[in-house]
Amino acid sequence: MVKAVVGANWGDEGKGKITDMLGKESDIIVRFQGGANAGHTIVNDYGKFALHTLPSGVFYSHTTSVIGNGVALDIPRLCGEIQSVVDRGVPSPKILVSDRAQIVMSYHKLFDAYEEERLGGKSFGSTKSGIAPFYSDKFAKIGFQVSELYDEALLREKSVRVAEQKNVFLEHLYHKPLIDPDALYQELMEYKEMIDPYVGDVSLFLHNALKEGKNILLEGQLGSLKDPDHGIYPMVTSSSTLAAYGAIGAGIPPYEIKQVITVCKAYSSAVGAGAFVSELFGDEAEELRRRGGDGGEYGATTGRPRRVGWFDCVASKYGCRMQGTTDVAFTVLDVLGYLDEIPVCVGYEINGEVTTDFPVTYLLDQAKPVLKKLPGWKCDIRGIKTYGDLPENCRKYIEFVEEQIGYPIRMISNGPGREDIIYR
Repeated sequence: MVKAVVGANWGDEGKGKITDMLGKESDIIVRFQGGANAGHTIVNDYGKFALHTLPSGVFYSHTTSVIGNGVALDIPRLCGEIQSVVDRGVPSPKILVSDRAQIVMSYHKLFDAYEEERLGGKSFGSTKSGIAPFYSDKFAKIGFQVSELYDEALLREKSVRVAEQKNVFLEHLYHKPLIDPDALYQELMEYKEMIDPYVGDVSLFLHNALKEGKNILLEGQLGSLKDPDHGIYPMVTSSSTLAAYGAIGAGIPPYEIKQVITVCKAYSSAVGAGAFVSELFGDEAEELRRRGGDGGEYGATTGRPRRVGWFDCVASKYGCRMQGTTDVAFTVLDVLGYLDEIPVCVGYEINGEVTTDFPVTYLLDQAKPVLKKLPGWKCDIRGIKTYGDLPENCRKYIEFVEEQIGYPIRMISNGPGREDIIYR
């Protein structure tokens, strides 16, 4: 059986914890898109970890962690991450990297930084991890696929060809140092040596696993609103964040995905720039940011303060619909225990009219949140294991959100640890 864990919103919904928790029942955990530009924070018996490329189920010795063909493969980051978890006492994980995955090159990161610098105040808020240049090259058919590392004649020719093309931009647009084809070829040879122990035919591996009845978990990065087609374009990521893409990015048939667990925060936070209708500012935002997440709302990859706001029913309903949600996991509910009243965004006012349907980007920029205030529960709910034991106002908050978004909330996270979960 195949399950997918994906995000409903702008990313950082708490998918890592849910994947880590579901990993106990899984045989294989697959990253199917994105790269090292966003992280998942995991708290377990080994400690607190910020993972960027490794799937969040890597801490279970019975699982195989798979990097699918849809991932932007940053080989030094992946190998460094494997070593970092082993150094902290985690059993050496079983890793399989698709021979069809493509490689994030050092020049992709440089181009990412150069373009943000050139755009100045109109930049996209990139993490400068090379993701947009990487995917641009992939679809322009000038990227390097892992399988190509084993054809040295092709690599030598392609290194010259790619360097020639890139150097036009470096010289005339960015006015930066040029790429040396020999150094580029040598970089690729170093990557081959690093990744060689893990390379295999992922699609065939998963095909055989499905025939054997294995449990496979697909782990998505970011959320629906960062999808390049269905998100807040152009302030989006460069690969599809939807569960449907899990079939493509892992190499399995789409009909194999039987359960889509979509993760929502009990309030909102956003990664990077772009429209965010329920966003908070000033002291109110700073207090929520300081109390939020596990140790504050700061990016697992960048460390930068996340934008925060009240729960957005309009965006979350849309995000769940686009994911094909079967179950909602509602995270960081414990954070809201300090509030007397909890505002919830239930609609958008655009040009004097209220809508509960998520609009395209240019209308989002004009939208004002329509807020409904619910009574808070004013206590710490960590440690509660049963839904009925939650304070009445806490249950009412969950049930109000569930009614507004129209999808069943079946898991409630009330703390950062694996055991801090309520099944409903």
